[in-house]
Amino acid sequence: MTQGERNSKIDPYFRKLKKWKEEFELLREIVLDCGLTEDFKWMHPCYTYDNKNIVLIHGFKDYCALLFHKGALIKDPHGILIQQTENVQAARQIRFTHVQDIEEMELILKAYIHEAIEVEKAGLQINYKKNTEYVIPEELENKFAQMPDLKTAFEALTPGRQRAYILHFSRPKQSKTRESRIEKNIPHILSGKGLND
Repeated sequence: MTQGERNSKIDPYFRKLKKWKEEFELLREIVLDCGLTEDFKWMHPCYTYDNKNIVLIHGFKDYCALLFHKGALIKDPHGILIQQTENVQAARQIRFTHVQDIEEMELILKAYIHEAIEVEKAGLQINYKKNTEYVIPEELENKFAQMPDLKTAFEALTPGRQRAYILHFSRPKQSKTRESRIEKNIPHILSGKGLND
């Protein structure tokens, strides 16, 4: 595979880094060595193959990571792929806390990146849960019974928007908090907007 090409438009991002600077630069070299195209998406360096997202470099307070967009489809013989939360269906991370971790894993990381590229070449897709597989909170069902137009508007939303609302409404432990979240978002739903629109 040929060497990937640096995107000079992303250089300022790498220069401005204060935290994880050395780690990001090494991850960048490893990913580019796998022949991917460098881009900038979702405010992070993102690497693609044939315009398909393969891996993203991102940092958090306690670790930095390579995020594989279809990581759930990659074999994980080393047990290093992490599902960020139970609701993340496709993406998986490999986390690092020191540049030495990355140096020691360079060959493994390249193997995982090459497998992610093969997943794309093969056209493999994630079988996402359907929204019908998510439990609609009782408080939302009650609101649908009171306001049939709310149910109609909710069902007209895209599956992703429906899922975001269901997860957002389901998170609080107390019914009162769930009801409050639903009330607050009724105008958004009625106007066809998603949770973050």
